[in-house]
Amino acid sequence: MTITSGGVDVRTLAGALADRVDGEVRFDDGSRAAYATDASNYRQVPIGVVVPRTVEAGVETIAVCRELGAPLLSRGGGTSLAGQCTNHGVVIDWSKYCDRVVSLDVDARVAVVEPGIVLDDLNAVLAPHGLQFGPKPATHSHCTLGGMIGNNSCGSSAQAYGKTDDNIRRLEVLTYEGDRFWAGPTSTAEFERIKRAGGRVAELYAALRDLAEEDGDLIRERYPRIPRRVSGYNLDALLPEAGFDVAKALVGSESTLVTVLHSELDLVPVPAARTFLVLGFPSIEDAADAAPTIAEHGPLTIEGLDGVLVDDQKTKRQNVEALHLLPEGGGWLVCEFGGDSKEESDAKAQRTVAALRERDVVPDDRAFDDPAHQKEILEVREAGLGATAWIPGRPDTWEGWEDAAVPPERLGAYLRDFGALLDEFGYENVSRYGHFGQGCVHCRIPFDLVTEKGIAHYRAFIGRGAELVARYGGSLSGEHGDGQSRAALFPVMFGDEVVRLFERFKALFDPLDRMNPGKLVRPYLPTENLRLGAGYGPKVDVELHFSYPKDRGRFDRAALRCVGVGNCRSHSGNVMCPSFRATNEEEHSTRGRSRLLFEMLEGQYRESPIEDGWRSTEVRDALDLCLSCKGCTTDCPVNVDMATYKAEFLSHHYAGRLRPAAHYTMGWLPVWARLASVAPTLVNRLARVPGVSRAAKRLGGVEPDRPVPRFAPQRFTDWFAARPPAPPAPLGDVMIWPDTFTDNFHPSIGRAAVAVLEDAGYRVVLPPGHLCCGLTWISTGQLATASRMLAHTAAALAEALGEGMPLVGLEPSCLAVFRSDAPELLPEDANVAAVAERATSFAELLLRTPEWSPPHVGGSAVVQPHCHQHAVGGFGADQALLDAAGVETTTVEGCCGLAGNFGFEAGHLDVSAAAAEHALLPAIRSAGADARVIADGFSCRTQVEQLGGAAGLTETSRPLHLAEVLALRLGARRGVPARVDRPGRVAERVPAAAVERALASDRVRQRS
Repeated sequence: MTITSGGVDVRTLAGALADRVDGEVRFDDGSRAAYATDASNYRQVPIGVVVPRTVEAGVETIAVCRELGAPLLSRGGGTSLAGQCTNHGVVIDWSKYCDRVVSLDVDARVAVVEPGIVLDDLNAVLAPHGLQFGPKPATHSHCTLGGMIGNNSCGSSAQAYGKTDDNIRRLEVLTYEGDRFWAGPTSTAEFERIKRAGGRVAELYAALRDLAEEDGDLIRERYPRIPRRVSGYNLDALLPEAGFDVAKALVGSESTLVTVLHSELDLVPVPAARTFLVLGFPSIEDAADAAPTIAEHGPLTIEGLDGVLVDDQKTKRQNVEALHLLPEGGGWLVCEFGGDSKEESDAKAQRTVAALRERDVVPDDRAFDDPAHQKEILEVREAGLGATAWIPGRPDTWEGWEDAAVPPERLGAYLRDFGALLDEFGYENVSRYGHFGQGCVHCRIPFDLVTEKGIAHYRAFIGRGAELVARYGGSLSGEHGDGQSRAALFPVMFGDEVVRLFERFKALFDPLDRMNPGKLVRPYLPTENLRLGAGYGPKVDVELHFSYPKDRGRFDRAALRCVGVGNCRSHSGNVMCPSFRATNEEEHSTRGRSRLLFEMLEGQYRESPIEDGWRSTEVRDALDLCLSCKGCTTDCPVNVDMATYKAEFLSHHYAGRLRPAAHYTMGWLPVWARLASVAPTLVNRLARVPGVSRAAKRLGGVEPDRPVPRFAPQRFTDWFAARPPAPPAPLGDVMIWPDTFTDNFHPSIGRAAVAVLEDAGYRVVLPPGHLCCGLTWISTGQLATASRMLAHTAAALAEALGEGMPLVGLEPSCLAVFRSDAPELLPEDANVAAVAERATSFAELLLRTPEWSPPHVGGSAVVQPHCHQHAVGGFGADQALLDAAGVETTTVEGCCGLAGNFGFEAGHLDVSAAAAEHALLPAIRSAGADARVIADGFSCRTQVEQLGGAAGLTETSRPLHLAEVLALRLGARRGVPARVDRPGRVAERVPAAAVERALASDRVRQRS
């Protein structure tokens, strides 16, 4: 290691932190790359990263940094949009371990929490008591309280509950120089007590009082009196009329003054009832004009959406169902009203509508009582940042001027002037949305941040934007903070005298300027440290396998696609990201991997932690725990496809050299399965001879505690070939794709599908010869082999399918290859395109089959959708069939954790089991020992069979494919014995002790 430009001895610093801090001390290149940027336009590679296991370990981290003069900053969810979470310093990431609720006083409505607790997790603890923390940013599923305090976050609910500083009672803080104290409102008696105690804290408080007394009139004059004044330090909190509240003065200081160790929060009751109202206006400006009228009736939220945002989501096919619910208009306000009863909340909404009908512009109003519809419409608004990025056929959009706020009563006029300013600078198709009840506007603008001319144009625009906001008496930031994006513009908003007060305030807490230097005070210019910049020129010096149609055929654009919003760090909803949910590790999130891929390309032409390109071990290790679930393809707001990026990377990383053993065993599984079909019983026996089995697994890179799936005594294709030819059927022929897993391991699924499809009126045929979709070669990055195989398979299938025959996929991952991977690998192949058009799922075909309905099955079931099914095609058809069959379903959110070859590879059992414990195994436990489990994916069924014992599932309770569920009921109706003849009479389990060891590993962290 070397001495940094700031004079810090990095080797000594890393050693001291490792010796003294109870936590994870990371000065490796991979960690530094993952933390080099946040959600902003800026990039600064940190010196190192510390993940403290306790608050006291965080205190010790600061002590070490102080002794060695290292700059530092705190980080929560890392979603900052102004560059305040990226710096050349030591990053303290509180989010992995320091996430406890220390105390809760329900009667007083007060909680004390650690800085790393996620807002949704906190509110889940509070919910049984009917309480919540009021502010709720759109990132509520993964933002931390420490981050909210650093930014003074708001969200839609700030309409009712105010900003974060309005909900902070006290803060326990630590200065860089080592002073630790609780700060809050300071009465005269409290001030005298602090003064008598003496020491540096007493000196600090005296200096703060002097600042407020000497310059109070200047603060009163220059600070806008608006709901969303987030820019600058909260010096107004030090005024006597504000209670000389030092805690509130520190909120929003973006880690430039102190480190927050604990926070004492004021809590608010959860409304007993809500009414949800959506209003459609001719334009977004008309909607803004109406917001103050609505505010008079006490709403919980007033959120604005414009036509550009709605059109962007239509273009990207996001929230499609919700968009159809909106009333007519070109601008919308989404409003919620709360009350102690539904009658009370309804009355507020009705009075609002009546008042709006007295205005010149009368909106189209629509109320929603269905919670599902309410959630869908809120997601339209919360998806704004991601939805307005990476719009096909349009210039790329960026933050940089995305959250200005003005007096709410002047918002309509401001939007008209702001629209004119955008037009003047040639920035087109800019969506304007946000928290209109409080005058806050969000947008992403197509700045050119890669040429000197474009960057100068951007700088001129934000300067004019600041002048416009100042004329309206507004704030440069109404939510996201200032960081590097806006701090240099403070003189426009506050004047030079107040800027000098900021410098004085900073010097009182951080005289050495070691706390997040260059942010807020003596800031970097908005055009410095740009992640792109005029020198941006990534080089992709390999011939790509995938075509990247959404990224103009460029891998560098794919690697840049992530906007940092951090949805992949959520622990609830959908699938993304199972490895983060298991590890709580930034590097093992979709965002973290995107950052490393970006740095990998950066290192080809400028300084970066990743300098060895496609041969990078840091990138390889980060991608190693990617399950290739494809969840991010759908769940990520900008549709990052990490499974594809991983396959591409592996293909070049191992080009011309030896691969891991698992790539030869599991990557070539279809070949070995075909060979095993000659003597499946013998192969099964050999695989269960203890010495032979363990040695073979070790040589093959297979997890030693995983049972090897049994090969069936008769393949599905052999059974089908032995059947008497079926006569023509009323609805014609359909072709079942006999994937490797159905054919060789679970042939009863194929037989069940034949029975159901024939009952529906089809004749079933199979493809000619031995064909393969190449799935296992794709997932292990053997893309040249996969492409050759797919070209051959597509040619044979296209000929066999003829003009209109459907190709029915029973295994969701293979169906996803035909629909997604194959067209992106072979975009010019007409046969591939034809097969993609014909490929359909079993449920989709049955759902559109005329005059056929499923048999009544009844009962209940735990349903695990396959991740590739979730990502490509969706689970809606399966759910509709199950509903029609009378099955009451508990549909599991998240990945099963096996994910094809991932869970079978040596070294992955801990993450695989932890992913299963996220939702799948708890759902089975709740359903009981004899639960019916439905899973169309071979991986999902195998995970249930092998880990089901940990959830209390009996050995004879076997997970079923939808085809089997329907076929068994058809058989029972006809008097045919119900039977699922899986190889082996009982499920083979991963040993319970192995599961316990896996879940206790240092790499995974189970959340309470």
